[in-house]
Amino acid sequence: MKEFKFLGLSLLLFGVANAQDATEAKKAIDAEQYQKAKTNLKSLIASNPEEGKNYFLLGDVYLIQSEQDSAAIFFNKGKAVKNNGAYNEIGLGQIDLDNGNTAGAQTKFAAVEKDLKKKDTEQLVYIGRAYIYSEKPDYKKAIEVLNRAAAKDPKNAQIFLNLGEAYYRDRDQNNAYKNYRTASELDPSLLRAQLQLGVITKNTGAAFPEAVKFFEGIVAKNPNYGPVYRELAETYYKWGNTDYKKKKEYNTKALEYYKKYMGLTDYSLNSRMRYADFLLLTGDYKALETEAKAMQQMDNVNKRIYRYLAYAAYENGNYAESITAIKQFLTNVEPKRVIARDYMYSGLAKLAVSIGADERGKSVVKDQATFDEAIADLKAAAAKDPNITNEFSDVGKKLFDQKLYSAAAAVYETAAATPEDKNALMDNFFLAYSIYFDHVSKTADAKKQNAENLKKGIAALDKVIAASSGAQDAYLYKARLNQNLQTNESYAEMAKSYDEYIRIVTATADAAKYNKFLLEAYSNAGAYYAVADKAKAKEYFTKALAIDPNDAYVKGELAKLK
Repeated sequence: MKEFKFLGLSLLLFGVANAQDATEAKKAIDAEQYQKAKTNLKSLIASNPEEGKNYFLLGDVYLIQSEQDSAAIFFNKGKAVKNNGAYNEIGLGQIDLDNGNTAGAQTKFAAVEKDLKKKDTEQLVYIGRAYIYSEKPDYKKAIEVLNRAAAKDPKNAQIFLNLGEAYYRDRDQNNAYKNYRTASELDPSLLRAQLQLGVITKNTGAAFPEAVKFFEGIVAKNPNYGPVYRELAETYYKWGNTDYKKKKEYNTKALEYYKKYMGLTDYSLNSRMRYADFLLLTGDYKALETEAKAMQQMDNVNKRIYRYLAYAAYENGNYAESITAIKQFLTNVEPKRVIARDYMYSGLAKLAVSIGADERGKSVVKDQATFDEAIADLKAAAAKDPNITNEFSDVGKKLFDQKLYSAAAAVYETAAATPEDKNALMDNFFLAYSIYFDHVSKTADAKKQNAENLKKGIAALDKVIAASSGAQDAYLYKARLNQNLQTNESYAEMAKSYDEYIRIVTATADAAKYNKFLLEAYSNAGAYYAVADKAKAKEYFTKALAIDPNDAYVKGELAKLK
């Protein structure tokens, strides 16, 4: 206060205006109007370059937008100025957290906290936020720091707002709700706290009508608060996923609300990317491709645009464009930004262009090198996130239906090799199924070189049988694969598998509908037992004749045994 005695009135008024401008910047950040906030803060820095908090707030906006290099520039400038430079150490600490340097971050945070006065809490709030919003978050640590702030100032709504966020992200919904409610009670104008109460409602037992009513209450208080329309959009999207009769209607509403949200942000590249994320979520690939191309005109440097282009182009059937876009993305983006779905779309697009038709109109792999790259990409996707293999079944089935059995087997093998594969039973079966049909379509010479694939199919069926011992078709195709191996051991295994198939099918009430396959089983197993067990061979051949009395082969074999 002593310093103010030496200030002229105009400078004092400038200081008040400056503080108000910073408040407006914070409001813009909360409203997710990041371009407006950046413009405001850059103006503030230009007019008052010695206020460190403005550099910190600007750097924090860049962190929100995942632009770490730009954030670091402002944090490093801000830490060297006269006033409040220490805030910027918090920003640099968050970058340390993002980069896995926890010790470096904690050193910076401890240095800031050491110099705090008794009533200082804002710095603790920002340290807590750093732990919450880091790319490598530590919610427990955030809660610890924010509780220290709450002990200092139990009437500070911002502390409880951020405590609510830490608990929410730590999946403690009860404490999250409690702290958001406290924040809202301490400051009824704090719409973010009220918004998050609605978010918890939305996520609780699919309480979508209640959530909509909650969000509409916020709209009534402030129809220009953009984030509430985003939450309404996401609520209707999720609601449509549980009420399929209204899915189209609710998706339309969701997109309308999202456009409203976009109109209330600054419509910057970053906010348009959030819109693109939502278009991707709702599966509106035509709109997504249009939006991505428009964004490309705005900023050819931002790599994420190529991801949108790749995904949308594939879904819209523009496979060559998809390959070009995803290649640009994967080549130029930081490796840590690559996700499994990027590799999956790269693989799917390459699969699509590698397959064509021969002169008879039959589907064939026309570009083996590109096909091999596609399978390698799908394997890379599975390695990045094993859960994505749950989507491979549909890819394999499409190839199988095109009678591209070798290609289908390659996809099913990738899926089935993953422990997280929820479709493991069917993927293993279709892997074996595809291998069998691929084998029987080969030339005689190619069949001789295919033993390892047949063994792979047999191993896949063993997994099916282990999981479901009554799976009759697994025994049928295991018998067929063993028969095609053509070794003494495989013939014995063939007979055992046919035995199991016969046992399961003849125990059913409608066994007659399987007569075609029972005839196969009795005949082939009978041929094996004609050498190993003549009594059993007679039994099987007799049962075969009961199904088809005119089967010349069976009649001849039975005559030999007599």
